[in-house]
Amino acid sequence: MYTLIKVDFREPNAEAIRAVREEVFIREQKVPKELEFDDLDVAAVHVLVMADDRPVGTGRILADGHIGRIAILKAFRGRGLGAKVVSALMEEAARAGCERVYLGAQTHAIDFYGTLGFSRYGDVFMDAGIPHVHMEKYL
Repeated sequence: MYTLIKVDFREPNAEAIRAVREEVFIREQKVPKELEFDDLDVAAVHVLVMADDRPVGTGRILADGHIGRIAILKAFRGRGLGAKVVSALMEEAARAGCERVYLGAQTHAIDFYGTLGFSRYGDVFMDAGIPHVHMEKYL
């Protein structure tokens, strides 16, 4: 069974968030650690996916509706957890009065975000050496 919880970036939550993002972004996708963790983490609302007591997914949203750092451990992908994380973050944005959410999607995830109602805009850009596109959704 999976549990989604909204958390901030204080301990012990920060440790759980870091564990997932280090596995997905730093180890798997080779993103430099100094690019993965930034000052925005403390200002963001985070969602943490727990499988029993183990963190298996996460994502964050900033006050302006910017969604980011969506990460699901490889062994737990394909179970709808990423969609649940994004949906929870969109609910948080709506609660905060945002009319629009936006993100930088890795190009392999364009179709995933499209199924959640996001539309692509702009050109491909590089972030941490990975091709991305801008996507948005009006709430």
